[in-house]
Order: sequence, then C-alpha cells, then structure tokens
Amino acid sequence: MMKSVVLIVDDEPAARYGMKRALEKEGYTILEADNLASADEAVANQTPSVVLLDVRLASASGLEYLPTLVSRESPPVVIIVTAHGSERMAVQAIKLGAYDYLSKPFDVDELRILVRNALETHSLRTDNAKLRRELAATGTFGQLIGSSPAMEHVYSLIDKVAQTDITVLITGESGTGKEMVAREIHLRSRNSSGPFVSVNCAALPGELIESELFGHEKGAFTGAAGRRVGKFEAAHGGTLFLDEIGDMSLSTQAKVLRAIEERKIQRLGSNETFSTTARIISATNKRLEEEVEMGRFRDDLYYRLCVVQLKLPPLRERKSDIPALANAFCNRFSLAYKGELLRISQGTLKALLEYEWPGNARQLRNTIERAVVLTDKAEIMPEALPEQILSDQGRGRPAIAVTVDRITPSRSLDFRTAKKEFERQFIEDCLDQAGGNVTRAAAKLGMHRQSLQHKIKELGLTKRFVSDD
Repeated sequence: MMKSVVLIVDDEPAARYGMKRALEKEGYTILEADNLASADEAVANQTPSVVLLDVRLASASGLEYLPTLVSRESPPVVIIVTAHGSERMAVQAIKLGAYDYLSKPFDVDELRILVRNALETHSLRTDNAKLRRELAATGTFGQLIGSSPAMEHVYSLIDKVAQTDITVLITGESGTGKEMVAREIHLRSRNSSGPFVSVNCAALPGELIESELFGHEKGAFTGAAGRRVGKFEAAHGGTLFLDEIGDMSLSTQAKVLRAIEERKIQRLGSNETFSTTARIISATNKRLEEEVEMGRFRDDLYYRLCVVQLKLPPLRERKSDIPALANAFCNRFSLAYKGELLRISQGTLKALLEYEWPGNARQLRNTIERAVVLTDKAEIMPEALPEQILSDQGRGRPAIAVTVDRITPSRSLDFRTAKKEFERQFIEDCLDQAGGNVTRAAAKLGMHRQSLQHKIKELGLTKRFVSDD
C-alpha cells in the first residue's frame, strides 16, 4: 500500500524536524521545503496529500501561496501553521481554502490528529472528484442537476467545504435550490450519519422562533404545556440548516450567535445547559451586507455565519441546464401522475429556453408538473405551458435591428470567447439604439432589466448606458 505523502513548508529547521519526527512514526512519507520555490517543486513532482504551510516565511507569505495550492486541479489539503495568538490570521487562511490551522508551539498529539483527519478529507475529496467525473455525463451531482460552468463551480465549493465543520452561508434568489445544496453538503460531511434539521426563520413569528430553535420547558410561557426539544438540540451530531436567516430578529440573532460560539444552549424556562455539535449552514435571498449596513442584521453574526459564502446562480444565468432539469422533472412527475414517461417536444423546450425564469428552478419544476397534469398525449406540447411563458417567446416584442461583424473561427479564439465577444457587440448595439437606456434595451431584447444589468456588468459595459428610467 502506498504511503501518504505530507509536505512541510517552514523556514525554521527546528520546526520542520519536530513535525517530521512526529509524523514519520505514523508511517507517512515526509517531504520538506524551506521556501516556496522548493515547495512548488515538491507539489509538482511528488503530489503530497497534505501540506503543512507556515504563514510567515523569510522570503514570502504562506497566505499568498495558499490560493496557488488550493486552486490546483488535484489540490492537497492545507493545514496552516501559525504562531500562538495569530488565530485571526488563521481564520483568514480558512476563508482562502485552508483545511485547519496549527498553532506554535504545537502539541504532538494535536498535530497527528490534524494530519490524520486531513488525509481522510483528501481521500474523500479524491473519491468525490472521481464520482463527479463519472456523473458529469449525466449532468448530476448527488440530487443537484446541471453541468454548466456556474454549477461546476458550486460543486467544487461543496466538495471543499463538506468535510470541514466550517460554517457556510448559501445565498441566491428564491427558488435556486439553497436547501438542496445544504442537504448535499450534509450528505458529504463527517456528520452525514447524524440528522439534518431544517428551520425556516421567516415562517415563524418572533415569539415562537426562540422556542423552535432552543426548545422550552413545561410552563416556560403561556401555552407551553410540555417540554419541547429545540432544533439546536435535535441537530446534535448532524447539521442545522437555518433557512431565511436574514429574516431573524436582532434579539434572536444575539442568542443564535452565542449558541454558535459557545456550542451550548438552554431551553426556555431552564437553567440547565446542553452541548451541541451541530454543524451550522444558513441561507438567505437577502444581501446580508446591506442588512448589516442598515442595522437590521448583526455584523458579528454575519461574519460568524459567512466564513464561506456559496452563491447559487439564478436559472437565467445557466440556461444550458434547463433541458436536463426539465427532463428530470418530467420523468419524476409523469411517472407519478401518468405511470409512464412523457417526452418534452422541441417547441416546448424552445419556449422553456427563451423564458427568463424569475422563480428559478422551483418555477420550472412547478411549470413541468402543471404541464404533465394537463397533457393527454405522450409528448408535452407548448400549449401545456402557462401563457406567461409563451408570451415571452418574442411575439409582439419591439423589433431591434442589430448589425454585428461576423466572427470567424481562428486558432486564437475558442468558442466561449467568441460567444462572449458576440454578446458584447450585440448588447452594445442594442444600448446604442435604445439611447443608452437599460429599461428600453431590455424590452427590445425581451429580457428582464435586472438580467440585462447583470450581463452589462459581466461584459464590462457599465459605461455604455445612461439611465434605467
């Protein structure tokens, strides 16, 4: 069996010697580097599974080298080594992709446990990457569907955070699948055998949310007829998913922050303290940075929840995933309601691709479910779609004449670059003809104004428009 390879990057010979001696007894192959050039060579030639990276090197910063390590095609698991009292820097390193950190002077047993856990994480990441490649042809990632670059980025982040206990904030518009992503992180985590407990913070009135989260004792308040176990306690050993966290009151936010930091809770009406090991994942469709600025969300809780932010793209920005999603929903609902598989006609698929989907994947799912129920044939035709979707197919839109120079293939221009260049020229002409007005240009293009604004920003055309009025 091949030995696990661990690389130690530290410019202090005594520190390298101490870590090497402690880890060699575990049977690992140990590599050493006293500078980043030697580390680069070792990573390229020996492909270590774990890297112990000192933050302060004589000639460079380990933090600056960290993104290079974690962005590799098959990245090692990185443990940051830092001086005692530099925990703030260690937290920054974790945000940049480090697995964990080790403070100097280190405890030998702690070092061995950290490396052992890191190797397990590397093994799981490798297995997940292999599975993801095998599933790429089907366009799926667990329960998630889509093979667009935007979703591939989401899958990569899930792989990186799943095997840690780090708090994750999932953001995105309503209907993008935030809870599904949270469940996928849970299923790939070390706590996967534990419970996945979800609570919608927006669905409960302020006077009940604390009871829901922390539980209560009999008689704790009017109507408390018996003891109730809260979500924090129920999620012990698993994952607690706090959905719509941006709708939580400031008073409840303070108690949630304390529970997360201390890993301890108290039921309402009780003086007894309970420990919880629940991993916290939260989600919101709000911009929490703006909520913090407006004083509606605590900044300390925001920074505690958003160690890693995972932003889900709206469906309009990953339209290449619509066929796979639509067919998956069609298979599910046609078997459930009809007992046989229905097909989606090309005309129907064309209408689905041209629509902007303000309700995202949830709206697409509901649309397909409706179409399946209304269809009496073996194929879903456009007339089974809501009128709103059919009316967005370009019928009755103001015409817009656009002249774009022909882009011819060349060795220096790949398809993605050519497509982006076409979009840039096309939208530039549309804006010019609309007098620089985004609203009028969006109407001519049959796009939502926000979608066009996003595309303008993406293509670097922010100086091309005058107003949104």
